[in-house]
Amino acid sequence: MSVIRVERLEDGTRRVHLATADTSARACPVCGVFASRVKGAATTRPRDLPYGERHLELLWHKRRWWCREVSCPRRSFTEQIPQIPAGARLTERLRCAAGRRVRDAGSTVVQAARDLGLSWPVVMDAFRVAAGTVIEAPLPGCGCWASTRPGAAAPAGNRTPTPGSGS
Repeated sequence: MSVIRVERLEDGTRRVHLATADTSARACPVCGVFASRVKGAATTRPRDLPYGERHLELLWHKRRWWCREVSCPRRSFTEQIPQIPAGARLTERLRCAAGRRVRDAGSTVVQAARDLGLSWPVVMDAFRVAAGTVIEAPLPGCGCWASTRPGAAAPAGNRTPTPGSGS
């Protein structure tokens, strides 16, 4: 993304006008062929993290393209980037921050939603994704117990003396 201009509104909010700087956004999402003909323009308002104590209002001025691949079922499409997929109302940065706030900062889902101006379901979904990265991570090797089966001998050096054993 590139910034076209920034306006300060009366309430202190910054309105940031953006344009697409990534040329790969011209690739058709279905067939991958790069478009060369503009069909029109569209403006979206994806929400992002606040800047300081004020919210940012993003206006993304993007182009609608004609897909030039004859066999492609998609006739036209708007620009999209990985941080803001087509149809997204939130940036991935905001979504990930909401999930991490619950996972790492000890915030409740309700409090994170209030702080970031999001709904409870959005924050809960973001938390599920953030928690999934931790849950699916492999556990570190321990090596402190050879077995946890009842009656199994503990490794040397980890034995607890039993009464009357003289140890």
